[in-house]
Amino acid sequence: MNIPPDRIAAIEARRDELQAQMATGDLPGDKFVAVSKEYAELEPVAKAAGEVRRLRAEAESLQAMTQDGDDELRQMASEELHENALALEQAERALALSLLPRDAADERAAMLEIRAGTGGDEAALFAGDLFRMYQKYAESQGWKVELISSSASDAGGFKEAIASVAGKGVFAKLKFESGVHRVQRVPATETQGRIHTSAATVAVLPEAEEVDVRIEDKDLRIDIYRASGPGGQGVNTTDSAVRITHLPTGLVVIQQDERSQHKNRAKAMQVLRTRLYEQERERLHNERAGARSSMVGSGDRSERIRTYNFPQGRVTDHRINLTLHRLPEIVAGEMDELIGALVAQDEADRLAQLDS
Repeated sequence: MNIPPDRIAAIEARRDELQAQMATGDLPGDKFVAVSKEYAELEPVAKAAGEVRRLRAEAESLQAMTQDGDDELRQMASEELHENALALEQAERALALSLLPRDAADERAAMLEIRAGTGGDEAALFAGDLFRMYQKYAESQGWKVELISSSASDAGGFKEAIASVAGKGVFAKLKFESGVHRVQRVPATETQGRIHTSAATVAVLPEAEEVDVRIEDKDLRIDIYRASGPGGQGVNTTDSAVRITHLPTGLVVIQQDERSQHKNRAKAMQVLRTRLYEQERERLHNERAGARSSMVGSGDRSERIRTYNFPQGRVTDHRINLTLHRLPEIVAGEMDELIGALVAQDEADRLAQLDS
């Protein structure tokens, strides 16, 4: 990751230029906001660039000292040069990471969708376990989880659960969770002690705002009907359930959890906007990336990404060949090690592409 000196100089020069512009006090309001935003984004990059420049200069001085006639000075310079090389390697990696293109959605809230797959009642129970796992992880991160809609299973758990997760860096940490999650365990209903394999699918989508997706009223068909299922007397005696069909794409969103028709419509529109936004993101990604997909995952929800093996107490992420023997802790929401490994692999993949 040998970033050219002229690139480092250009980064620092742009930072100084922006700083000087802000110091004049002559910028109109909107221009000042734009310059301030660019400066805030560039400052940590320039700081990383400055550290690389400093360590490179130090390395040159130490290299020259190793040629000195004084044996003691040469020995000292040689030891410091080794320490410098380790620090420089870390600093150049940090700078390279800061220069990688950022996913504009990383700081967004996310829509978390979990659906029971193969395995009947056991799959629904597992879907419920996954939902609670993410809920507990979100709590540890200081995020807010709001259940948008759910369909409970008679045996417990969820046939489907959709939630909004809001907080700092939500999508950046959860975006690698999309795919098929498989569980291997003895179900509570199993009398012979046999291990069953069930599955649930997880989709994590960056939440869209109204400015991201323009939805015309003429493109929507909205049906209002009487809600069904659990929810008390009121839910079954008013026409509060909402089904929204987006005619150009055929996407259908149904919302009936709230007793208020207006609340159901608002939540349904929130889900629809997010799914339309994700469709557009996928289209742009495919155009830019062609047929290539990253090692961590293409976002394909049919891809089996992880297995939770209860008898052996292990969790295996198949994309990065990582096995952790900490299943109880992970399903209790302690996901930092697992998510950290996925983020690190993604960074390594993108740095490798940058080098090539």
